[in-house]
Amino acid sequence: MGRKLYVGNLPYSATEQSLRDAFSASGAVDSVSLITDRDTGQSKGFAFVEMATDQEAQAATQAMNGQMLDGRQIKVNEAKPRESRGGGGGRGGFGGGGGGGYGRRY
Repeated sequence: MGRKLYVGNLPYSATEQSLRDAFSASGAVDSVSLITDRDTGQSKGFAFVEMATDQEAQAATQAMNGQMLDGRQIKVNEAKPRESRGGGGGRGGFGGGGGGGYGRRY
């Protein structure tokens, strides 16, 4: 098992500090990354917690998976490696130009 854990179904009231406090009961927490919406800054309801050792990560998973946090039953499991998204790609197809000439004034 890896040291990085996925924590899902979080209440929107959860903070990085509240997660650090909850997971520290199972061992040393290296980092907490609460995922937020880019535009609003609101939590998306999941986070990644990295524990100091594989054993602590396993203990945290067993201790925290299914536990209630601010009224929600959280899910904790090993984080999967991030998949490559392919590099953005082109726009493909026909040119995406200036909208042609219809109705345009010069």
